[in-house]
Amino acid sequence: MKASKIVYKPVGLALGAVSGLIASTAFKQAWKMIGHDDDAPDATDEERTWREILLAAGLQGAIFAVVKAAVDRAGAVTTRRLTGTWPG
Repeated sequence: MKASKIVYKPVGLALGAVSGLIASTAFKQAWKMIGHDDDAPDATDEERTWREILLAAGLQGAIFAVVKAAVDRAGAVTTRRLTGTWPG
């Protein structure tokens, strides 16, 4: 394993936590705008429809994937700029 991968590992873990927080906040804001409700439905919420639950799950998954990819890419680019080595 390359030294850059080993050194980048804790950075990647921290970026993962940060991206989770960003994505969670973004999803809550998006759901408020789309669903006109403060809380997104849980899969076991009996009072919510299938459509609403599946829409929330799809939106949440899309937001998390985009935010994670953006944060991971930004971390890798920054690492290359600082060290001259791509961490991946």
